[in-house]
Amino acid sequence: MSPRSRVVVFTAAAAAVAVAVVVGVVLLQTGPTPGAAAGPKRRPGPPPLTLELGLRTDAEAKALRRAASEYAQGDHGGAERDFAQYDSVEARVGEAFARWPAGTVDRMNQLAGLHPDRAVVQLNLGVALYWSGLSGSEDAWRQAAADEPDSPYAIAAGNLLHPEYAPGIPVFVATAPLPAGFAKLSPPKQLRTLALDARHSVQGKLLYGSALQRLGRPRSAERVFAAAAREAPRDVEAQVAAAVGRFDKARPADSFSRLGPLTRTFPHKATVRFHLGLLLLWAGEAAEAKHQLRRAIGIEPASPLAAEARRYLAELRKAGV
Repeated sequence: MSPRSRVVVFTAAAAAVAVAVVVGVVLLQTGPTPGAAAGPKRRPGPPPLTLELGLRTDAEAKALRRAASEYAQGDHGGAERDFAQYDSVEARVGEAFARWPAGTVDRMNQLAGLHPDRAVVQLNLGVALYWSGLSGSEDAWRQAAADEPDSPYAIAAGNLLHPEYAPGIPVFVATAPLPAGFAKLSPPKQLRTLALDARHSVQGKLLYGSALQRLGRPRSAERVFAAAAREAPRDVEAQVAAAVGRFDKARPADSFSRLGPLTRTFPHKATVRFHLGLLLLWAGEAAEAKHQLRRAIGIEPASPLAAEARRYLAELRKAGV
């Protein structure tokens, strides 16, 4: 396995992540703020639907993914038929959206009453309210984040509540090698393998925490990273991971206040500067982010993280940032 491939968990390529960050930094700072719609004026087209099914491979998950794809492609009739086959909350949300705008908001409000602690309902209710030009969208998104903070729905809610940040969360990049035969395993088996390895080593915890972040489980990742940091207080990657894992758009200082001092504790480690640059990118501080990424390259020019830093810098140049 090459050094470059070692820093990638599952199938998420660093270049794609870089593109997402750049787009977020450039577009979200210039686009409309979700809470800024004035008056009950409906936005054009159907609202985006968010259904997160994780690594599920059961028949319902496959059907819901197909229905969500049909909805996104404009086949609302086909989507409605597929969603109607199931009684799960996710299916009911999808069915309400497939009928847009006929009764969508009313149905979503009804689902919110029936399932007051389900983030999938609150997140999509907020979107339906916003798309309809009605008030209450931000309250619904905050409720989604509070209901299930360890979920992709909480991350999506953070994107909507904090458009000044890039979408998603910064993911810690571990440099440890993946287990032998990892690429041949199915995604569920990959996760189980990493979870097992995390029980036995710090490096296993770092890989597992990174995987959890990519799956939209930030609080679980934070706990795994914190355990690694306690187990290895002098390991730079464990300490950096614990700092990155604390990132929350509502409280960015939780992460920066821990990562910043590590630049003095570990002045000759690229991972500190690289991940500080990553967090700064998410915060929209492109100039300082580029400075930190260049410092990461200068510290360890032949390292996998230096290669990743160069790719981020290249994407920023393409975007004119």
